[in-house]
Amino acid sequence: MSDVLGKIKEAIIDGDSQAVSELAKQALAEGNTAEGILNSAMITGMAEVGQLFEDGEYFVPEMLVAARAMSAGMAILKPQLVQANFQSLGKIAIGTVQGDLHDIGKNLVSMMLEGASFEIIDLGADVPPEKFVEAVRDHNAQIVAMSALLTTTMPSMKLTIEALEAAGLRDKVKVMVGGAPLSDQYASAIRADGYAADANKAVALAKSLIA
Repeated sequence: MSDVLGKIKEAIIDGDSQAVSELAKQALAEGNTAEGILNSAMITGMAEVGQLFEDGEYFVPEMLVAARAMSAGMAILKPQLVQANFQSLGKIAIGTVQGDLHDIGKNLVSMMLEGASFEIIDLGADVPPEKFVEAVRDHNAQIVAMSALLTTTMPSMKLTIEALEAAGLRDKVKVMVGGAPLSDQYASAIRADGYAADANKAVALAKSLIA
């Protein structure tokens, strides 16, 4: 790994958005491809952040600043990636379900998924079932990712899956769910394809669903 790529990786692990942005520009100026920077420095940096989280050395705040640093780098690379027809792993429509305004966890998962080369359609918070259906139909999303932080909004997940079924789209899309009150058992009960307990597991789950 070249010196500048190593510095980008370290800046992501440290959550230094400004450094990532400046170093990404430098790396491009030195002739590195956007795809090379993404794969060799940024994705490996986020993978290390995920491992630090798994090991209990990093917590949600550290992951959040690292993911923001990743996003700062992505903003620099995106024009080049688009130009190079960079192949994403797949499209994910993500949102916090209807009635729920919590979005920190959803935002973290979005940034981690984007950092792992998924194309993200972020629907925001308080998303009604029909918005998820629209996103799948309009963007050909392969995965719907739903978040709920309140037990009172969890039923919206089941309603969204039923809406996808009613629209004839359920067999075309995988559904993953997450949020503090959820469990594998609840995911199975509402016929979701998977449950992720945290942002790191969400990336692994999304990759397994798209494989």
